[in-house]
Amino acid sequence: MLQVTHDSRGIAKSAILLAMTNTREEEAQIKELLLREEIHGAAVDFGGEFNQSVMRIVERAVVAAKREHIISDMHREEGAVAGATREAITQVTSKAFGLPVGGKIGVARWGEHVAVAVFFGVGLTHLNEISVGMGHRTL
Repeated sequence: MLQVTHDSRGIAKSAILLAMTNTREEEAQIKELLLREEIHGAAVDFGGEFNQSVMRIVERAVVAAKREHIISDMHREEGAVAGATREAITQVTSKAFGLPVGGKIGVARWGEHVAVAVFFGVGLTHLNEISVGMGHRTL
């Protein structure tokens, strides 16, 4: 049984869990468990050269959050997810700058809390550096 708290820390944990999933099946299981706790979640993959991918990562997070009904089309909700995603990316920029990256974005929301986690594999094939960034906003 998954146990998360209904506060900033618990929502951040939920986003990290989603970002760390390996398969769509595992992702669906985590989302189902979170939904039992009234936490809505989404996850989406990304990849490419870091400098060229930053805006695509932000866009993918917002689109995934809207697709999974975590947020509505309201400007402030889209902005909250975009801002939290930018914050998460900022935390890994020094490791990823100029290098190829790939990974997964996890978005979680409960009530007014929304958290975005970005899981990055940075570098080349088996020589990857691993990094996780986290952002949080309230609505």
